Amino acid sequence: MAAKSFRIIGVGVAFSPNLKANLFEGARLALFLKAKLILIHVGKMSDEDTVLLHDLLQVHQSQGLIYEIRCQTGNPIEVILSTVKDAQVDLLILGALQRENFLRYYLGSIARQITRRAPCSVLLLIKPSVERVPCEHIVVNGLADPKTEQAIATAFSVAKSLGAQKITIVEEISPHEVAVSVDDDRSLRRSRIIKERLKLREESRVKQIISDIPEKLKEGIAIQSQSIFGKRGYSIGHYAQVVRADLLVMNAPSQMTFWDRVFPHDIEHILGELPTDVLIVQ
Repeated sequence: MAAKSFRIIGVGVAFSPNLKANLFEGARLALFLKAKLILIHVGKMSDEDTVLLHDLLQVHQSQGLIYEIRCQTGNPIEVILSTVKDAQVDLLILGALQRENFLRYYLGSIARQITRRAPCSVLLLIKPSVERVPCEHIVVNGLADPKTEQAIATAFSVAKSLGAQKITIVEEISPHEVAVSVDDDRSLRRSRIIKERLKLREESRVKQIISDIPEKLKEGIAIQSQSIFGKRGYSIGHYAQVVRADLLVMNAPSQMTFWDRVFPHDIEHILGELPTDVLIVQ
């Protein structure tokens, strides 16, 4: 499956202390991916606000950045989602809190609510920066899922554009697949054999996916496969945090309901406590 193409990138713009950092992150990514940038502002903008945005992006415009400003009053979530749809945005960039408290976890911050409903891919930034922080290591979900091939292909495409040097594909294996009660040496050996077989199965599946990635996208990138036994979503997030990955790439879930947030799993574990910047491929 081909990598997701990002031709139109949207970035939420709020006149806050993070304005310059968010703008610069969006502008740099648009230049790297050769995409058009849409600045989305909720509320009215004065002439002074417009001039400020143009002044901040002047250095990127001189490098070939193409952008436009869209502003509309209304509910922030609805305005951003409608603008994304109208502008045919492929990738939406949002600033996000790294950790949510109990109340926010269930209600969801604006960024997380938008993420759950966005019709496009979403990039959540936990620490936007005015100065570029190189993306060197990308961790991508290798879960057995119909969307995984595209997520992995997209990870390689993004890695090539950003100059990343390493990609680790993580296969999360549920402990339920190793349904063996370990109470003696014999059952322990059996458990180890089952785990090894599962690891070989997952590694073989991922190896096949990697073989279909164009060689030009793999050139110069160290590729690693890592099997992890644990709760899906939580395990890969913890792994990305431990290895200090610069970007975590995940599949977008087919659908998220209220109960997914009350009893979180998979992507909700990531949204609740972002381990690093996260790209959710729709």
